[in-house]
Amino acid sequence: MNPFKGNLTEIFQQAQKMREEMQRIQEEMAKKTMEASVGGGMVRVTANGQQQIVSVVIDPEVLKMNDKEMLQDLVMAGVNQALKLSQDMMSEAVKKITGGLGPLASMLKV
Repeated sequence: MNPFKGNLTEIFQQAQKMREEMQRIQEEMAKKTMEASVGGGMVRVTANGQQQIVSVVIDPEVLKMNDKEMLQDLVMAGVNQALKLSQDMMSEAVKKITGGLGPLASMLKV
């Protein structure tokens, strides 16, 4: 009898459980959002846990300034900040279930 067979089966079962948990977390994260506010609230960008932008709100006062470059910079900064917040939220959720497995956890992504 191979002594590694039982251990290997157990490892595969644990990996499958972790994969299922990752799937559940991804579905849960899709429902959660993070909002970034830049320029003193002139632009607000919301992203979900799947790093998708779900809303961009621009204060009408910014449009009155008629400064296209400033608005573009604010939107870009807001999007980048919202995506970073979303990535951090997902990383924290994944870290909780992987318990610091590091590179092994990336192999389990769905």
